Amino acid sequence: MEKQALSYRLTIVVPSLSLGGAEGVAAMMANHWAKQEQAVTLITLDSAETDTFALEEGVQRIALDLMQDSGNLFQAISNNRLRINYLQAAIARSQPDVVISLTDRMNVLTLLATGKMRCPVFISERSDPRHHPIGRLWSFLRKRTYPRARTLVVQTQGVADFCRQWLKSTHIEVIPNAVPVPRSPEVPAVSAETLAVRTPSNVILGLGRLSHEKGFDRLLDAFASLAAEFPDWRLRILGEGPLRELLQEQINKRGLQEQVELPGWTAEPELQLDQGAIFVLPSRYEGFPNALLQAMSRGLACISYDCESGPAEMIRSETNGLLVPADSVSELAQALKRLMGDEALRHRLAVAALQVTERFSVEKYFLHWEQLIDQAISESKT
Repeated sequence: MEKQALSYRLTIVVPSLSLGGAEGVAAMMANHWAKQEQAVTLITLDSAETDTFALEEGVQRIALDLMQDSGNLFQAISNNRLRINYLQAAIARSQPDVVISLTDRMNVLTLLATGKMRCPVFISERSDPRHHPIGRLWSFLRKRTYPRARTLVVQTQGVADFCRQWLKSTHIEVIPNAVPVPRSPEVPAVSAETLAVRTPSNVILGLGRLSHEKGFDRLLDAFASLAAEFPDWRLRILGEGPLRELLQEQINKRGLQEQVELPGWTAEPELQLDQGAIFVLPSRYEGFPNALLQAMSRGLACISYDCESGPAEMIRSETNGLLVPADSVSELAQALKRLMGDEALRHRLAVAALQVTERFSVEKYFLHWEQLIDQAISESKT
């Protein structure tokens, strides 16, 4: 990709650089533009001690360490006023030509913090606001503040159509996620040829935050109905989150301790994915799931619930993966059974899945973003 002709000061704001898709995207954006010799500042509300994503040396990192919980409404208001003040000062010090904020509540705080600044502000919804609750007060503030943004970036046309119902005059742009760049340069590329000689595996993988919306409880139920029939198969769910103990209890009650693992978060998901044969995305709702993109790009046969936003943009069912009706555990189990019992089908879907690397390339992703930035800065100077 050609280097940008103009040099910009870009400030990216995200709650943290801990676990999560939005955090990974923020790090990817910062690192990409730093390599392009742009002046990049990345600001988080959390402390740098929670970081799991590494940044290029050229990225100026500002960690505000203001993520403490609030005990009541009064404390919440006080804490958020403090966050806005510190965020305003940090953004001002970075002297940005453009500010980019990721995630719903962070977008609200950023728009409040930049209210008197002249630079264009891009905000990005990373989930599906039709299904992702943020609370009545935050929802009210979102509707009041989002019209201040230069552009709202969403990941699917369905979310864009929904947002246009209450953002009549705001520019809304659809930019799907790119296939994540492997964190380690040691990770080899995957092709049809390498898949043909890959060591066979009987491992089913899930990857994501151990939280309600990711639906791993439903994946456990589906696998439990097949475990006795396929005793040589294993289910491995990679990630951390608030439901770890409940999921482990579910595993214990089902007697699946020998076939199911919860190994925790991984710093190198591609290397873990390369050990699997099947990937399952059992989410109740999504934005545009990085985990599914990663799995398809690594040549796994993928199954996903056909939730309202995201998976159907990537999977063409029966061609490069399987989509099953949202919320049906029985149909998820049937799809799993098909793939577990049919190596030829797994291979065919896995080879076809590799095409996401071109369809959702990093080059296309940043070309889209840079066109928006060029236009916004040009208009701000006229």
